Amino acid sequence: MVSPNSWQITPKQPENNLPKAHGSGRGLTNRCTMVTATEKDQITAEEKFTRLLRQNKLKVTQPRLGVLKIISEKETAISQPELEKMLGDTVDRVTLYRVLATFEEKGILHKIFDLHGTATYALCSTECDEHHHQDEHVHFICSSCNSIYCLDDIKLPKINLPEGYQLQSVGVNAVGLCAECKALTK
Repeated sequence: MVSPNSWQITPKQPENNLPKAHGSGRGLTNRCTMVTATEKDQITAEEKFTRLLRQNKLKVTQPRLGVLKIISEKETAISQPELEKMLGDTVDRVTLYRVLATFEEKGILHKIFDLHGTATYALCSTECDEHHHQDEHVHFICSSCNSIYCLDDIKLPKINLPEGYQLQSVGVNAVGLCAECKALTK
């Protein structure tokens, strides 16, 4: 529940944006709406996503904004079927596949496969672009709940390849119990 201390009062203009006439018998009224801090943060997040899409020369659409909103709010990577459930009827399956593929191509998301081989998606760092993903960090996969966490602070070591080889990607998955599942085993 949102605390009343986090509310902000903003004046609301009448529908036609004109104040009521003084001769109406009611006088000038000032209607207010309550805007929570969470709603204010949401507006900021949407502006951030809009900028991200425009920086990547992508059209700003509701399906793209919806996917970014959901993924940014998740602590773990999310699969396409989970996204589909959360988006409901607002985005069809084909559009969702296209959004995910485009975001991966542009370096907005990176793909990680869970223990069952299902592709999951997480936001890339701001250093990623369409030419090179910088998501070279360890992914922790919980062997109990199958959640995937990006461990951004654990960087992968530099890999020196023999002459003539070209590195395309590196993936390191650490498998174990997440904090929640470990707590349940006690």
